[in-house]
Amino acid sequence: MHPPPTNKYLFLGDYVDRGPFSIEVITLLFAYQVLHPDKVFLLRGNHESRPVNMQYGFFLECRKRYSERLYDAFQLAFYCMPLCAVISKKIICMHGGISEDLIDLNQLEKVDRPCDIPDIGVIADLTWADPDDKVLGYGGSPRGAGRSFGPEAVRKFLHLHNLDLIVRAHQVVMDGFEFFAGQQLVTIFSAPAYCGQFDNAGAVLTVAPNLVCSFTIFRPDKSYEGNTKEQKISKPHKVSEHNEKK
Repeated sequence: MHPPPTNKYLFLGDYVDRGPFSIEVITLLFAYQVLHPDKVFLLRGNHESRPVNMQYGFFLECRKRYSERLYDAFQLAFYCMPLCAVISKKIICMHGGISEDLIDLNQLEKVDRPCDIPDIGVIADLTWADPDDKVLGYGGSPRGAGRSFGPEAVRKFLHLHNLDLIVRAHQVVMDGFEFFAGQQLVTIFSAPAYCGQFDNAGAVLTVAPNLVCSFTIFRPDKSYEGNTKEQKISKPHKVSEHNEKK
């Protein structure tokens, strides 16, 4: 993988909290976005929200190292971030999951930003929702925000919006990626050895111009703390046989 502007990058949210270098991470990403606005795209995750990042470390990091004024400036930036992206009209990406209330993607153009993330509704689902194979349609969420959704909900959502694949993040998956609903949805988790408490791999999804998807896996190297080993997955996933190139 090459840094921008050689490649385009789409990040799926949760840039702060649960680590000592949130300020460096989000500042670097914002700088890349300013330098290469047509190559680097940042979506909003549930941690780009004051009630969450006030609790899980970002507020204390900003206050201890700089000031509460810096923290407030970051919140305003988070309140203006986009919630989802569509690649070549066939792959939809978000941090959380799909929403029963999202009937037309043009609804997203009418979101009144800057805004925080509510507990229910489209914005909440796009940043908080999770897949659940025990649910057919939509159901409640144990997180207390957003909803859970099942394979049938995925199928109907893709059909309604004429899409082929949902790409989301939000949950630790041990191999760095995990398919759901007959490979109509994939969860991507890019932080290996999450919080030092899991033995999970991290993954990056690569989408080729013909929409063939492949994965690069970063596995924790147990012989050296903090190091990772890179591995390419050799079996690509084809989104659709009829897709045109970008």
